[in-house]
Amino acid sequence: MWSKLTGVIRDGVRDLFPGIFALVMATGIVSIACHLLNFELVAQVLFYFNQAVFVLLWILTLARLAFYSRRLVVDLTDNARGPGFFTLVAGTCVLGSQFVLLNGNRSIALALWCLGLVLWLLVIYAFFTAATVQATKPGLEKGINGTWLIAIVATQSVSILGTLLAKGMNAWVERTLFYTLSMYLLGGMLYILIMTIILYRLLFYRIEPGQMGPTYWISMGAVAISTLAGDTLILNAGEWGFLQELLPFIKGLNLLFWATATFWIPLLVLLGVWRHIYKKFSLRYDPQFWGIVFPLGMYTVSTFQLAKALDLPFLFIIPRLSVYISLLAWLAVMAELIHRLVKNVFLALRDSPSP
Repeated sequence: MWSKLTGVIRDGVRDLFPGIFALVMATGIVSIACHLLNFELVAQVLFYFNQAVFVLLWILTLARLAFYSRRLVVDLTDNARGPGFFTLVAGTCVLGSQFVLLNGNRSIALALWCLGLVLWLLVIYAFFTAATVQATKPGLEKGINGTWLIAIVATQSVSILGTLLAKGMNAWVERTLFYTLSMYLLGGMLYILIMTIILYRLLFYRIEPGQMGPTYWISMGAVAISTLAGDTLILNAGEWGFLQELLPFIKGLNLLFWATATFWIPLLVLLGVWRHIYKKFSLRYDPQFWGIVFPLGMYTVSTFQLAKALDLPFLFIIPRLSVYISLLAWLAVMAELIHRLVKNVFLALRDSPSP
């Protein structure tokens, strides 16, 4: 029995989904949404749960690096799976933001931000270099999907956590805010570049139901987190005079990001109806479903903070409703994940030979 369970764990480590830290991202942002909307008990439960998940996933990731490093490198340099590693960066920084907002622990948050910075540098340059120099490249219809947009999510998550931490950095405030402002602008530019290619692929190449996966919700999530990065800069502009001078520009750009995120939601819902109802594509658990939960939670948080940053109180009605949608989506996907894990363990025990 134990040997069978060990085999299941070993297979799980070997085939660990590169984007698995989307679970940390989704849990973290739904927790922050609950915190902002005064569901404090739920926010704290999700916060502590997220810490445990973060540690567990790092143990699995390091085990994969130690024992299956070749598979990890193959995934990192793959056009479809490689961008999933950006969830390492985003998950780390979202958890760091939780420590600042829910716990006030800036020391742990700073350590997570430093880790996020290192991971961002490693993943973004490793992946884009590999994608550029590989001898055999896939066609556009197979070579790019919504997962690529996690690069923007990772970039903006670094900006957000850095801006939250800047206030306590004394002599380093201006340098930190300059860096986070630059990351915010870089994330916006990356969104324009990558989203243009993805939209071209969607509009001018045939799309099968299996290809229109949950990762395309990141089309909305990436621009929603860009909105949140701008919100955070606006709300902390008093820490640096130069940032105050740029407020009109940042406010206008931020409203553009939010409007774009809002535009995507009905279209993504319609595409989901086409996929699962019209085309009858199976709706079963996929780790990519966390790529739906995260954008929903992020839209809730970014809209709440936008209403504060731009002093638009009528916008608060949106997060007051969408927080319930985000929480229900998290519960639904988590229930499916638990069901899948229990089922796998049960099958392992049932199929193991009797002693």
